[in-house]
Amino acid sequence: MKVLILTKYPRMGASSRLRTLQYLPILEQQGFEFTVRSLFDEKYLEKLYVDGSRSRLAISKYYFKRFLTLFSVYRYDLIWIEYELFPYLPAFAERALALIGKKYVVDYDDAIFHNYDLANNPILRRFLAKKIDKVMANASCVIAGNAYLAERAQAAGAKYIEWVPTVVDRSRYMPLTKIEDNSKVIGWIGSPSTQKYIIDIKEALRTVCERHSAHLLLVGATQDIINQLPGIQVEVAPWNEDSEAQLIQQMDIGIMPLPDGPWEKGKCGYKLIQYMACGVPVIASPIGVNSDIINGSKCGYLADDLEQWTNFLSILLSSAEQREILGNAGRKAVEETYSLQVQIPILARIFNSIIKSDIT
Repeated sequence: MKVLILTKYPRMGASSRLRTLQYLPILEQQGFEFTVRSLFDEKYLEKLYVDGSRSRLAISKYYFKRFLTLFSVYRYDLIWIEYELFPYLPAFAERALALIGKKYVVDYDDAIFHNYDLANNPILRRFLAKKIDKVMANASCVIAGNAYLAERAQAAGAKYIEWVPTVVDRSRYMPLTKIEDNSKVIGWIGSPSTQKYIIDIKEALRTVCERHSAHLLLVGATQDIINQLPGIQVEVAPWNEDSEAQLIQQMDIGIMPLPDGPWEKGKCGYKLIQYMACGVPVIASPIGVNSDIINGSKCGYLADDLEQWTNFLSILLSSAEQREILGNAGRKAVEETYSLQVQIPILARIFNSIIKSDIT
């Protein structure tokens, strides 16, 4: 069974790596043959991460290359698309696939439809507000990372919707027995684009760090965040795929603060699952899938304001027993639900059912 995978990024891009590429070695053992074609390459991503710039000429070349790739779709039994084929263009390509009877699956771990229906540019809102709805409606299956995304697919008229969370390889993330000492670590992992959320709870962090002699470990943040967190001992570690699990193992608590906005409702709680896989108890804002993950696994606390952040952080910093109980619960949830090993059979079932059926 031949599958053409059209990702947005190569492995350096987290969404492509986690939602698609990490599954391929095991799925190949089950009889699938994959051809991967990313829209953007590592050079594009590196420039984007450094200065946020995008070359229109380079983007045009990337789009033209993808356009040429679409002439090969007849060779494949299924097309697996990340988000959309051509960002910020109408859904003509997805519509064409549907018209010629070529089956495609589209995957979402983010509310990218808000790029259009909530865009500041009125032209984008007018002409592309329903673009992703059309992509979803024409898909043989929409794979959604959380309920918010699945609800959008249902409203769009998608004929077949499956929920697949963003997961970790549980063999790469393992709990580490910590040596009890007076220095506790409150940890966060993310990117420069999301480190701003930490600032929202800085008063709670400063209070508990002073009270419990704790410090922050921020993985993937930039050094300038240190100046935005006065009075707090902060260690910033660069993100690296090979070292991220070891860095999380150093944490006593993992945090995920979020504001209550439409974009945040589309998040899939991946950092929570990373913490949980390492047996680290979590505290998060009760936004979107965070509530489902924490309430379902009993692995931590949901903090709605600064007072709750302060209280819950203090509880966990004060009690090694409570940290262990919640950490063990999180690890169990990863082993039973939020792991690559559990979700592989679900993806295989989805692909087989589409390829072998009359679903278009």
